[in-house]
Amino acid sequence: MLNFRLEGNVAVIALDDGKANAVGHTYIEAMNEGLNRAEKEAAAVVITGRPGVFSAGFDLKEIAKGPSEQKALVGSGAQMLLRLFTHPQPVVAASAGHAIAAGALVLLASDTRIGAAGDFKYGLNETAIGMSLPPFGLQMAICRLSKRHQTQAVLQATLYGPEDAQTVGYLDEVVASEALEQTAIAQATALAELPAKAYAGTKLDLRAAYIEIIKASLK
Repeated sequence: MLNFRLEGNVAVIALDDGKANAVGHTYIEAMNEGLNRAEKEAAAVVITGRPGVFSAGFDLKEIAKGPSEQKALVGSGAQMLLRLFTHPQPVVAASAGHAIAAGALVLLASDTRIGAAGDFKYGLNETAIGMSLPPFGLQMAICRLSKRHQTQAVLQATLYGPEDAQTVGYLDEVVASEALEQTAIAQATALAELPAKAYAGTKLDLRAAYIEIIKASLK
């Protein structure tokens, strides 16, 4: 699932389960392991998925097992996303494909988001599948998505292609697929030049109101 490597002072956390990159317990453990190593070994982070799929969201097979399994998985996922949202180092997400539901939240929790051009979909489809977006997801959406598009994107569960996803706020840049990873590594390398303490502190200050609400909802 996890392929961790260093590119200079950038940790590349590549997550690939060979399928849809569903956010299950294995995915969450792999992300946390990658972030643990990044804090010790690197100055910035790049997160990638697999060709065609960044992540399709929470593992529905696990959720279908019952209420207790659903609560455990979503709780663990929320903690992982909050950790990513507050990670002290610059985090660049490189999406080579679809990013839906919890997959889209991984993008929203990252600092800079780069997507590959192509026939891919981005968005929060919870309303469309009869679910409410939990507080951790809602706060990240409010923080990162364009206010003008929030009703359409969150309430009305609209899915977007890469270019529209950039307009809405899921992505910051769209590039050709063959340039995706190197573009992300170059941006992370540049961000790593910023003073680390100031970057970490300012990130927490900028997102403080959202972090406070998320933490209160997880107690």
